[in-house]
Amino acid sequence: MKGGLGIWCALASLLAGVLRADADTPIVADLSEHLIAVTTGFTGADLLLFGAVNQTGDIALVVRGPDESVTLRRKTRMVGVWFNGTGVTFTKVPGFYAVAGTESLMEHTPPTVLRRHQVGVDHLKLELVDPDRVDQPVTYRQALVGKMQELGLFPAAVEPITVLADRLFRATVRFPANVPTGDYRVEVLFIRDGEVISAQSTPLTVSKIGFGADVFDFANRQGGAYGVIAVIVAASAGWIASLVFRKA
Repeated sequence: MKGGLGIWCALASLLAGVLRADADTPIVADLSEHLIAVTTGFTGADLLLFGAVNQTGDIALVVRGPDESVTLRRKTRMVGVWFNGTGVTFTKVPGFYAVAGTESLMEHTPPTVLRRHQVGVDHLKLELVDPDRVDQPVTYRQALVGKMQELGLFPAAVEPITVLADRLFRATVRFPANVPTGDYRVEVLFIRDGEVISAQSTPLTVSKIGFGADVFDFANRQGGAYGVIAVIVAASAGWIASLVFRKA
């Protein structure tokens, strides 16, 4: 109850601010949280975006990050055996990408504008390394997008942005349990007459915390020591188990 009251108070403050603003600042927005904590047993999280506008138009929300390189390999068959073929690498692939928008966003906004601001999976820029050497790049792109959608990291649907009384708006984005940690960017666009007239970018962090985070950090900083400890723990567990079953 207190959390909901706090959000509504924040919405009221945002509305007051945007109504005082001039035409160059038609929209203000914020997040319910700027940190998504990944703890042991993490099952996903919902992120709430809320804000206010002083004009009529469409609103787009784009959540993406962290960028990484992804290599795909097409399997080839030789002498009845399947092998991984030459790899194709994409750069600056977001580990998570989601879009929310008002009902008429995709219908009223020109494709050129959507591509420029990468609104929608179809308009997401996925850059190939050495594109001139890649045969059928569209096929590889479709495979990459399909893989990310299967993992729940590229939701295909555009989530709805609800506008209340033509002033306040809100949207919820679901982060799955397998969402990668790192720095994210949440971009809010205000679109009118087919053009983006205002944009706001807000940082978001997805981070491991607690004991799991300590183990993860140790494994990355001290890989050799972590490997030795893991082998010792596994060997000890096997030895103890053999003793138990021998006595049984």
